[in-house]
Amino acid sequence: MKKHNTFKVVLGTLLVFAILSWIIPAAVFQGTLQDQGRVQVGLFDVFNYSLTSLSYFGHYALYVIFVGGLYGVLNKIPAYRNLLDAMVKKVYGKEKIVLSVIMVLFAIIVSVYGIEIEMLLFVPFLVSFILMMGFDKMVAALAVAGSSLVGITGYTYAFGKLNVLLSALGLDIASDIYVKAMILLVGLVLLIFNTLLYISKNDTTKITEIKADKKKDAKVEEEIVAVKVEDKPEAKKTTKKATTTKKSTSKTATKKTTTKTTAKKTTSKASRKDNKAAAKDDGVIVVKTNLSDDANAYIPASVELKQRVWPMVIVFVLATVIFLMAYFPWNSVFKLDWFEVASKKVAEFELFGFPLFGKLLGNFQAFGGWQCYDLFFPLTFLTLILVLIYKVKLSDALEGFGQGAKKALAPAGIIFVIYTILVLVTYHPFQTTLYEAILGLSKGFNVATTTVVALLAGLFNGDISYAFQSVLPYYASVVTNTDYYSTIGVLYQACYGIVMFVAPTSVILMTTLAYLDIPYTKWLANIWKFVVEFLVIVLIVVAILVLL
Repeated sequence: MKKHNTFKVVLGTLLVFAILSWIIPAAVFQGTLQDQGRVQVGLFDVFNYSLTSLSYFGHYALYVIFVGGLYGVLNKIPAYRNLLDAMVKKVYGKEKIVLSVIMVLFAIIVSVYGIEIEMLLFVPFLVSFILMMGFDKMVAALAVAGSSLVGITGYTYAFGKLNVLLSALGLDIASDIYVKAMILLVGLVLLIFNTLLYISKNDTTKITEIKADKKKDAKVEEEIVAVKVEDKPEAKKTTKKATTTKKSTSKTATKKTTTKTTAKKTTSKASRKDNKAAAKDDGVIVVKTNLSDDANAYIPASVELKQRVWPMVIVFVLATVIFLMAYFPWNSVFKLDWFEVASKKVAEFELFGFPLFGKLLGNFQAFGGWQCYDLFFPLTFLTLILVLIYKVKLSDALEGFGQGAKKALAPAGIIFVIYTILVLVTYHPFQTTLYEAILGLSKGFNVATTTVVALLAGLFNGDISYAFQSVLPYYASVVTNTDYYSTIGVLYQACYGIVMFVAPTSVILMTTLAYLDIPYTKWLANIWKFVVEFLVIVLIVVAILVLL
């Protein structure tokens, strides 16, 4: 697998867009369309734009590094691996159902909250869980990135991401909400179907059965595996170790009073840490082993030490509750200002005339208005609680944070480059000239030209607000029949989400591919059919809306 493939793709995209600025004249719309001629990107400009990107959007890259660091600390706590092992054991036999549930929840949260970048907080955990269930990295990418992008396609109450569209077209957040929900549902069904189809066609797991006999040797003609076995509650805990070779040679199964997991190949001295989920039934141990991908880098190291997992569960639940409460658009959706009033009272509370909490907490946002950087303090606080509970040395915690942050540098770098591209196309708006030419092919609202323009806006702009701003004010001056505006809003939103499945400027997609080290071309080879299917269905829905 080629390293840094995603970096090459986004850097190549940056170069292509810079060249386009030398070829296509720029234009801006400020009440009227103003031709600016060719506004070429220079070499100094590229580096200056990177500083602009860092200034305006650097917090997204910093957030990814911070999340990576937190998981580096968790990897130093045995209870984290214990929790994952317990979850995998709990869902044994229901892996595909659980995978589908993960995708549904991810998509709904993004649809309602509009926090696809913030949802990267849960990606390392879910990737580890998905891989430990026996799926490969492509399935993990489809589950976390794919479901997030479906959520974008079917944004419902994500006011922060839709406000430019709503303002440009004079729409309300509830406009065609049922149509958006239907697109979300259709996208989920299609994505889950295509993911399960990929799993069936690219079965990267192998089921191995080992018959463990206490008196006789175990002989099975399969590749060598070793599994951890726990006896029934009434029996003493022992470990049975069974090994086999392709030549059907036998080795004696041994017992130990402590549990231990080992795996060896006859052709190598190095131990193999395969991704597995095991279950025992009447002396037959079934092991699901991932054979196609090296998933070890994404799974916490196997540990012998058993720690209580309930403190870890409580902290995870608490972090999730804070996350969901803090990002839900309470005021935009329900017109509730409770949290704004409560935050103001907390900040103004005085003890002996001193605003204690206002000074102690500093400037903080009320729930409903948080940004990704607002998570830094509460997540750090909760992680320190885990460090204290599980008695992790400070040096080990800092070492883990550094290791995790280092792994997150590649995804963070991808975000930085993509937003540099966004700055470039904003300062050199050659895209507007393309929109003018395409929309000029027809008069009034035309589904074909509108779709092409919407897809291009997504390709050029990695941020949805900038994508809408780049074209919708001009579009509204060309298509003046407001009867179609609600349908146009649905089409623009859906097209943006769909193009993000393949665009090299897609933050969620390229960040996930960089994290999982999946080649961009491999992703395209597995996702293009879904994209075509989804786009066709969206166009059918839009056609029906136009006819109604």
